Amino acid sequence: MAREPIGDLVAFVTVAREGSFKRAAALLGVSPSALSHTMRRLEAAIGVRLLTRTTRSVGTTEAGERLLDTVGPHFDEIRQAIAATGELRERPAGNIRLTASKHATDTIVWPALKRLLPAYPEIHVELSIDSAFTDIAAQRFDAGVRLGEAIAKDMIAVRVGPDLRMAVVGSPGYFEDHPVPRTPQDLAGHNCINMRLLSAGGLYAWELERDGRELRVRVDGQLAFDNIELIARAALAGFGLAFVMENQVATELADGRLVRVLDDWCPPFAGYHLYYPSRRQPSAAFSLLVDALRYKTVS
Repeated sequence: MAREPIGDLVAFVTVAREGSFKRAAALLGVSPSALSHTMRRLEAAIGVRLLTRTTRSVGTTEAGERLLDTVGPHFDEIRQAIAATGELRERPAGNIRLTASKHATDTIVWPALKRLLPAYPEIHVELSIDSAFTDIAAQRFDAGVRLGEAIAKDMIAVRVGPDLRMAVVGSPGYFEDHPVPRTPQDLAGHNCINMRLLSAGGLYAWELERDGRELRVRVDGQLAFDNIELIARAALAGFGLAFVMENQVATELADGRLVRVLDDWCPPFAGYHLYYPSRRQPSAAFSLLVDALRYKTVS
């Protein structure tokens, strides 16, 4: 078999990832017809069909998916290495794509970006806010911020925040009409505000723990949201009990607008971590971001 030009393989990876000859051609700076000819030439050289074409989209065959999984990451590493070499110029520069939950963004990521970016105008950050756990390699993110216990083992994890605690809370008005729950089992008799998990599609089971005993409690109530701020707002309005991050409702707990219950069933747990593939070669810009996010313990 003749040796395939690297350019043809780059073109294949771009088409496969974009799912469109038109979009891939725009990224590569060629015409769709020229790109289609390149793909036919590559398929002829390899001897197998790599792409399935319809009038609306382009997909990969089994052979194409295997080739993409093999060569795609290598091209990503080459691009990262070139970008890192280029950043040995005068100032760190480049694009960084991050994914984080809204809570992590509000409490960790955005404060760090506000400190970092004014001093480095050539660093550009794209931030995707998503509560679901994201496959950063598949989605082509440079890194993500999630709770430490949820991070895959093949990732480098950097602690970026303190330990966190959950809190079961309700308004004083709610407790005027309902008894204070003393055990997790008592939650069955309460109107609880559920959290819809975007990644799994189901309702989140409240995770409670005391003296090494872990419980996952399925609760019921009139309301369910996929937004933690709405859950806290509904609890403030007296619609029921909410299970939220302690620091999300610290002000409301301090001024008495919310009351905490089952406190002894909510121990601390690992806080937020930045995670990224272990094979990634950090650029100067990315290293600066990691340092800006890194959690500094107070001695």
